[in-house]
Amino acid sequence: METRAHHVLIGTFTLLVVTAGLLFVLWLGKSSVDHAYAYYDVVFNESVTGLSKGGMVQYNGIKVGQVANLRLDPRDPRKVIARIQVGSDTPVKLDTHARLGLLGLTGVAFIQLTGGSPGSPPLRASGDEHVPVIVADNSELSKLLNSGEDIATNTNEILLRIQSLLSASNVARVNATLKHLDESTAVVAAERAQMRQTLQQMALASTRLSDALGKLDHLAGTTDTLVSTQGKATLQSAQASLRAFQQMSTQLAALIARNRGALAAGSQGAAELGPTLRQLQQTLRDLDALSAHLRHDPAAYLLGRDAAKEYHPQ
Repeated sequence: METRAHHVLIGTFTLLVVTAGLLFVLWLGKSSVDHAYAYYDVVFNESVTGLSKGGMVQYNGIKVGQVANLRLDPRDPRKVIARIQVGSDTPVKLDTHARLGLLGLTGVAFIQLTGGSPGSPPLRASGDEHVPVIVADNSELSKLLNSGEDIATNTNEILLRIQSLLSASNVARVNATLKHLDESTAVVAAERAQMRQTLQQMALASTRLSDALGKLDHLAGTTDTLVSTQGKATLQSAQASLRAFQQMSTQLAALIARNRGALAAGSQGAAELGPTLRQLQQTLRDLDALSAHLRHDPAAYLLGRDAAKEYHPQ
């Protein structure tokens, strides 16, 4: 009995030593792992579709770790907490940002860490937190996934409109329009020679019109010169004649007034005065005609020809 009891004690002691050794090895391994890696909780306020345990963690495009665990926030199920495991030498700063990224076109999501200025202190756990916490920024991937339903709806509406636009009636109208356009083009091509001739005639008429306008402008300048020189002198002469006639009329009236008695008494005085009065009347009519001509068309009267007619293009 004593021998059996002794063996039991030896076996128990041996088992305890082996267990303690295993625990010591595990403690050393955990300690080395803890010293080799650092852990952070990244809080997402959006869906993390495509992200899974073991997903890649990058810092400015360089892989620095992986996703160790994914879970919902027990206090707010709208939030997702991703615990990441990165190298202990990863410089996660207080101003480091995190967001969800998409790896190529595979649909696999990963966590992208960015920022971290040199003067910023390292990120530490605060309060009752077991590990430091990083609140992730909203990503373009999440916006795209959230708006996927709207994009699909809009795409469906666009396809329906395109289908309505390409209906049989609209296609027939387009074909008819193209046919009419083809016929119009053929008519224009057939009348090309006549159109060219018409354009040439229009160009020639434009040239002639330009020449006629130049001649008319020259004639107007010449007429203005004549009117301003010879016409002015003629008008001045006519004005002088009118003034002389007015003076003569005044003198004649005075003469008649002074010799009214003698004229009434003798027929000889009347006979001598009659031709003078007729001559004065004729002179008055000539001066009136001259004045009328000058007022109506001084250029034609002075130049002795008809005034230039205006040219109206047909």
